[in-house]
Amino acid sequence: MSTAIPAGDTRSPYSRLSIALHWLMLILLAAVFACIELRENYPRGSDIREGLKMWHFMLGLSVFVLVWARLIARWRTPWLTAEDGWTRWPATAVHIALYGGMIVLPLLGWLVLSAEGDPIPFFGLSLPPLFAPDKALAEQLEALHKTVGEAGYWLIGLHAVAGVLHHYVLKDGILRRMLPGLR
Repeated sequence: MSTAIPAGDTRSPYSRLSIALHWLMLILLAAVFACIELRENYPRGSDIREGLKMWHFMLGLSVFVLVWARLIARWRTPWLTAEDGWTRWPATAVHIALYGGMIVLPLLGWLVLSAEGDPIPFFGLSLPPLFAPDKALAEQLEALHKTVGEAGYWLIGLHAVAGVLHHYVLKDGILRRMLPGLR
C-alpha cells in the first residue's frame, strides 16, 4: 500500500540509487535516440553509420538491463507516492508506460536483429538470436519498434512537461524530489 507525501514536503521518496538510475536512463535514452537519428546523415554502409547503429543496439540493450535494476530499487524502498488528487492516475499511467517502453523497445530491437539474421552486439559479446531469420517478420517488428519508440519520445516529453507543471504551476515540490543531491 502506498502513502501520499504531504504537499510542500521536499524529502525524496526515492533512494539515491533510484534518482541516479533515473538520470542515467535519461542520458542513455537520449544517446539511443541520437545514434539512430544521426545515422541518417551518413551514407549506407559507411563505417560511421554502422557504428552509430551498433551503439544504438548496445545502448538500447543497456536500457533493458538497467530498467530491471531500477524496478528492483523501486520495489525495495517504501512505496511512497508523490502524487495526490487528480494528478495521481495520469502520473501512474505515464510511469507504467515509460517502464513498459524501456522493457519492450529493447526486446523488439533484439527481435528485429534476430529476424534479420544479424548479430546482436553487446559490448564485445554477441547475444544469441531469439529465433530463425524471417525477413517479412523483421519488417513488421521494425515498424512496431519505430512506432513504440516514437510514442516513447512523446511520453518522455509529457513526463518532462509534467515535472515543469508541478514545479512552476502546482508548486508542490515533486520535481525537487527527483533532483540529484537533494536530501
